[in-house]
Amino acid sequence: MTVSQVEATTWSAARALAAASAVPLGPVLAPLSDALGCRLAAPLTALVAVPGVDVAAMDGYAVAGAGPWRVMGCVLAGGARYGPELRPGEAVEIATGAPTPAGASAVLPYEHAAEVSLAGPVAVPRARVEAEPVWVDGAVEAGRHIRRRGEDIAEGAVVLGAGAVVTPVALGLAAALGHDQLLVRPKPRVAVLVTGDEVVHEGLPAPGRVRDAIGPFLPGLVAWAGGRVASTDRLPDGEHALRTALAAQAKAVAVAGVDVVVVCGASSKGPADHLRAVLGDLGADVLIDGVAVRPGHPQLLARLPEGPLVVGLPGNPFAALGAALTLLVPILRELAGTPARTETSALAGAVRAHPHDTRLVPVRRSGRGAVPVGHDRPGSLWGAALADALAVVPPRWAGEQVELIELPPGG
Repeated sequence: MTVSQVEATTWSAARALAAASAVPLGPVLAPLSDALGCRLAAPLTALVAVPGVDVAAMDGYAVAGAGPWRVMGCVLAGGARYGPELRPGEAVEIATGAPTPAGASAVLPYEHAAEVSLAGPVAVPRARVEAEPVWVDGAVEAGRHIRRRGEDIAEGAVVLGAGAVVTPVALGLAAALGHDQLLVRPKPRVAVLVTGDEVVHEGLPAPGRVRDAIGPFLPGLVAWAGGRVASTDRLPDGEHALRTALAAQAKAVAVAGVDVVVVCGASSKGPADHLRAVLGDLGADVLIDGVAVRPGHPQLLARLPEGPLVVGLPGNPFAALGAALTLLVPILRELAGTPARTETSALAGAVRAHPHDTRLVPVRRSGRGAVPVGHDRPGSLWGAALADALAVVPPRWAGEQVELIELPPGG
């Protein structure tokens, strides 16, 4: 399919089209080590009861009937259950977490127990079982200090619903319930191509050069939206390098490729911006060619034949951030099943609307409304770093409430 030229899309239409272009990824069975941060594709149920058997909740003696009790044996956590059923007047020394024997009516903690001898009761100094009969006594309440099977979680119980995020604690819960794998929505895989002869990636840039500010913020932004950066490649200017990289991503999809390719730079229409020409050569379908938004107008969305989506970001850092929030983030959220928060607010500060384009303005929330923080030129991330949201100021805005786009925690 050849590239189709379209006029600049409105900001709201671009965001909707980006989300609609993404087909949600199908569920996969992932080992626990790979499931962190994904969303459950099915409810998480208990494969075992917790606890799995009746167990002692205290160190002491599992007793049957009324005391005093003759100590018949000892059971440690992880050990086999004491075999014979306890008869009234019998006890088994037991550790916390050890299975209580059949017939046990309660656990008598060490601190409440006294050893009974011919000389009278004495405090029990330690756990022991000797050849000579040992008797213990103490005040006990029926059923006390025994955790019954399934008391915490019954076998088959649903503990987390589909769509829940697999947090570190959820991983521990899944393991405790007998799971080695979880059915999850996988994280979309993103390949990043950073273009530009003038871009340097460490140290102080020489005159005429600039440090890459887009590549460093993309992994965190992608992870926040539910995806993961699978690879990052740095390309020189020129059609050949870009064509080779995009063609390789398209071919790799059938094996173990990526879901989205992000091209940083080369999306405008200058002499060094080759993305459109390369997409045309590769037979891509251009879905969005420019968005009526400031900053970030020269952004682009395309699909390679039988391949991934391609998101073209402008080379200016704040413009790239605005474009990523317009196109890339909705795509990743749709692929991963990660819902976005919607919010509106009054603007508590002077903002100049554009007659034709939407403006994205860095703001901080306050009790008075969203306060513009300034420093919002396309080439600087200063304002975005101070902000906790971007205000979406529509063309010819006249003071009404505006939508706020959340930013990753920390601005």
